[in-house]
Amino acid sequence: MSRDTAPLPEVLAGPILRRLSAERLVIWLVGSRPLDLSLMLHPTGQPPRRLTLNARRLQRLPLGRHAWLHLIDVALGKPLPRGVRIDYDLKIAPEESGSGSGSGGSIADWAPHLLHEGATHPCFVLASDHRRLLHGSCRRPHYDGPDGLVRADAWLAERREAPEAWPAWLLMTGDQIYADDVAGPLLVAIHALIQRLGLFDESLEGATVADSQGLYGSEATYYRREALLPDVESSADLRERFFGGVRKPVFTSANAHNHLMSFAEVIAMYLLVWSPVPWRLIEVTQPTLDEEKTTLFQREQAVIERFVEGLPDGARLLAHLPSLMIFDDHDITDDWNLTAEWERTAYGHPFSKRIIGNALLAYLLCQGWGNDPDRLAEPLAEAATLLELANNQEGWLPAEEQDAVIERLLRFQGWEVEVEGEPKLVVLDTRTRRWRSERSPKRPSGLMDWEALSELQQHILDAPSVVIVSPAPMFGVKLIEVIQKLFTLAGKPLMVDAENWMAHRGAASVMLNIFRHSRTPGHYVILSGDVHYSFAYDIRIRHRREGPRLWQITSSGIKNAFPDTLLDWFDRANRWLYAPRSPLNWFTKRRRMEITPRDPDRAKAGERLWNGSGIGLVELDDQGRPSDIRQLDARGYDVTFPPRDQDA
Repeated sequence: MSRDTAPLPEVLAGPILRRLSAERLVIWLVGSRPLDLSLMLHPTGQPPRRLTLNARRLQRLPLGRHAWLHLIDVALGKPLPRGVRIDYDLKIAPEESGSGSGSGGSIADWAPHLLHEGATHPCFVLASDHRRLLHGSCRRPHYDGPDGLVRADAWLAERREAPEAWPAWLLMTGDQIYADDVAGPLLVAIHALIQRLGLFDESLEGATVADSQGLYGSEATYYRREALLPDVESSADLRERFFGGVRKPVFTSANAHNHLMSFAEVIAMYLLVWSPVPWRLIEVTQPTLDEEKTTLFQREQAVIERFVEGLPDGARLLAHLPSLMIFDDHDITDDWNLTAEWERTAYGHPFSKRIIGNALLAYLLCQGWGNDPDRLAEPLAEAATLLELANNQEGWLPAEEQDAVIERLLRFQGWEVEVEGEPKLVVLDTRTRRWRSERSPKRPSGLMDWEALSELQQHILDAPSVVIVSPAPMFGVKLIEVIQKLFTLAGKPLMVDAENWMAHRGAASVMLNIFRHSRTPGHYVILSGDVHYSFAYDIRIRHRREGPRLWQITSSGIKNAFPDTLLDWFDRANRWLYAPRSPLNWFTKRRRMEITPRDPDRAKAGERLWNGSGIGLVELDDQGRPSDIRQLDARGYDVTFPPRDQDA
């Protein structure tokens, strides 16, 4: 029996644990049909509980003929205990018709790869505080290196019997997928999965193809997608801005010629990077390509095959740790909302607006909802109506309704996340509430506007300590920020990723003033990603004996890294040009801050930037100060960032 005709497994991806608390459990899953589920919970030392997932607890949304999103949201009358292991199971009721490859059963039956060795069920731990956190960003499947999620799963497995050592959260701080940077073999797999599952089609306005089927069958669908834009003057700016990412060899390695475009493509991407199961349903066959692209395809295919080998481990981690996720640009498109001019160009063309909207709609369903179901209830309801219409119209998303949903989603404010606890956890949206430059529409926008920053300040007033997740570091490497500024002054911010907190005078000033306010927290821990290297800074306000202390802790990427030689050059030059007593420091916006870099313990020549895939682990003391900062390097070892003497 071929893969195309074999019965489909009942679960395609998941379960993925999302926002969990003692009183409420939020879980994400995709099945090949609408599933009748029950949830079993068995805390250590307590009798098991079984909960039927009725319509109040389970929402099922169609994504295609054989793909159904299951959003599980269970309010618990009796709170679960904290600090102990809680085994859980999702039991599937048998399908009445008896069709399909499964006949119900437990996770151990339909997803044995989610169980650690010797376990009979997956499990989770509800921590009593937020003092141990895993965090990371930038998981690029075709980066030729190991996967940090695999490393984190192995680390967690070693602590299976020690619930007190489990992190409170897995914080995924941006670029969970790369919608704009897709390897050829992965795009072929996406198209094969779309066909296998019958994911929804759509019409396309403003392209040289009429609809998604035309897109998948076009000669330009692999490595030449910029050719799908109509050859008219109005598309010139769009082609340059939307597909020009390949011209940025230093700060990104974009492969925009394979940019995802349809809603189905983005949904298939999520399934293929979060689960090994869809890969078992498809064959990846090389399309007709020229010699140069054939060589590239084969090189990428070897890397993708190694990535797929690690997917059971990554999926197992997501099934054991509660997770919060926030977008950065690659979840949607490179340089998303970088400048006012970028926005005018991208949103002024129906095709690019649809591309961006499709990625944001998929983000809502696959990432955003799980952060805060209550806050996302209205946009989710609108998306559900759209998907039901498609399900009733032979698998085609109605264009007018799709555009209306996208229009409202692009204007939605409420992607940021707050979780009460010790310390308070605040996840920032640095993408959709931008402070546009008043000086020139070509200059980078501030990462958050005045209103968003004011709301942030109100939310953290009088808190003794806070953990802030900012996808881009608030305090980055000065030399790299200067290079970004020089490109901006030359009118070429898109030539590099000119996105940092200091790039916009207003946003930088307000953000720094928040830290100096007398009623804001005494201790700030800022967790970031984005930059494809890892570092840690201790930060104080100059000339203030009593005042807040800050720590900038950056972990990037989960499966990505910076070019070694180039990063080494930047690191050395930055240490020389911006030494503690260098006069150049007084020309930076953060000159009133005293910043002390930490040296990674495995540094060989004084470097302060750690390069290599992995995931960050931070432990905080009872006052919210870091007691341990480390990178779980995907190559199998730990890198720690111990504090150093501030006068060194």
